Amino acid sequence: MQQLLVALAANLELAAGSIDGDLVATKNLLAEIGDDARQALEETRELAHRIYPPLLEGRGLVAALRSAAASADVPTRIDVAPGTTCPPEIAGAVYFCCLDVLERAAAGAPVTISVRGEEGAVAFDVVAECDVDAERSPLRDRVEALGGRVTIRPRSGRQISVAGSLPLSR
Repeated sequence: MQQLLVALAANLELAAGSIDGDLVATKNLLAEIGDDARQALEETRELAHRIYPPLLEGRGLVAALRSAAASADVPTRIDVAPGTTCPPEIAGAVYFCCLDVLERAAAGAPVTISVRGEEGAVAFDVVAECDVDAERSPLRDRVEALGGRVTIRPRSGRQISVAGSLPLSR
């Protein structure tokens, strides 16, 4: 993002300096600046969604997970038990853990996500074919920061299972 904005600023200076010169070159440069500005807007939108997706707050965990699965372009089965509700910070942690796995999933390999309420907690499982470094995973940090636990286990082949549980109260 920073590189795009620096390039925009530099190109604007070039355009300002060439305004009295070659009008065709200036028009072309302004068209390029417009393209760069649109790209910067798109990357800013993506960054904002990575911080906290509005769909998660507006329509809930299921809708946000479906959208993330569609964006990752991997076949995904999402099963959220009826009546499973949780505070925004817990929903966010579950969402971002699932998103991390979806983004690392092998192209075309199916992913299964399940979320359910347990006594005083929300539990989730994600099964996918992907590479996740269990020791340095941000998944672990995200869940443990909220008093939860996460287990990352290999399954058959390259499949892994990410299982987590987050307490509803601390």
